[in-house]
Amino acid sequence: MSDSLDLHHLRDAIKAWGRELGFQQVGITDVDLGEHEAHLQRWLDAGYQGEMDYMAVHGTKRSRPAELVPGTLRVVSLRMDYLPGDTRMAEQLARPETAYVSRYALGRDYHKLIRKRLQQLAERIQQVVGPFGFRAFVDSAPVLEKAVAQRAGLGWIGKNTLVLNRQAGSWFFLGELFVDLPLPVDEPLTRDHCGRCTACLDVCPTDAFVGDRVLDARRCISYLTIEYKGSIPEALRSKIGNRVFGCDDCQIVCPWNRFARPTDKSDFQPRHGLDNSELAALFRWTEDEFLGRTEGSPLRRAGYERWLRNLAVGLGNAPSTISVIEALRARRQDPSALVREHVEWALARHGVAD
Repeated sequence: MSDSLDLHHLRDAIKAWGRELGFQQVGITDVDLGEHEAHLQRWLDAGYQGEMDYMAVHGTKRSRPAELVPGTLRVVSLRMDYLPGDTRMAEQLARPETAYVSRYALGRDYHKLIRKRLQQLAERIQQVVGPFGFRAFVDSAPVLEKAVAQRAGLGWIGKNTLVLNRQAGSWFFLGELFVDLPLPVDEPLTRDHCGRCTACLDVCPTDAFVGDRVLDARRCISYLTIEYKGSIPEALRSKIGNRVFGCDDCQIVCPWNRFARPTDKSDFQPRHGLDNSELAALFRWTEDEFLGRTEGSPLRRAGYERWLRNLAVGLGNAPSTISVIEALRARRQDPSALVREHVEWALARHGVAD
């Protein structure tokens, strides 16, 4: 890297290139996440991570970027809006016979798309500074991405534990570029704009929030339907409603999301009618149909067995119609004991014993 390089000019150029590549905002921070490291450790000590062992196994690498990628001096944090337009979220949640899929999962998997854009950004930087050290991350490594975003000025961490932005709400993905360049940093966003509002805490169907900014993942519908591999606790099943992959309730009610702008990216638009599908119809998908229709989709993370488990819970909470009961009966002999257990629970909810 040339000694004569104007780092302030480079910082401005990086932000401009990021916007050209489809990111709505770019911020830069140093590698000091000490305050967030302490919060993470308290959360882990309480066991709120559930089966997400990966939250603890990397030690301090998650909160110390320079330990994860030696030589890292700065982290470039970027956000990309993903909310499709007019997805009728509240309307769909109020229709218990339809499946609710978290808005982020309706389109293509964001990991590859954002990682490709981050790689392109790094290549542009390299054209100016020559070879330099970098690594791109998109929710795929031990990175405290929300802490990084807050430190880089992209938003504050709201009471629902999500990054909130006054101009964009929270419907966005985050990506990071670790670099060994001593770039000027942005001011962290230290002010909390949640005020006295507790809408997100109050609306949570399973009361997963232990307090402001403290989420017990073991009760969170997103965790239970995506990350959790076992039998969903019976006490929580009725509270899950028709949410079969993730949950957006704490975002839907957030006042700041009035300012969220729909994305114009075709990749994030709903595919295969997943924004308006009957639970019973989805439950009839064969494994081949599931694999075909979820290719390149975040839904693959749950896998077919857990997808059926989640749908069985949704069907147990749906109205007792012929199509619902017949769909459940058709899976009574499913090869998976996990699926069969949830099917029997659902049938019992409809008063079907044989």
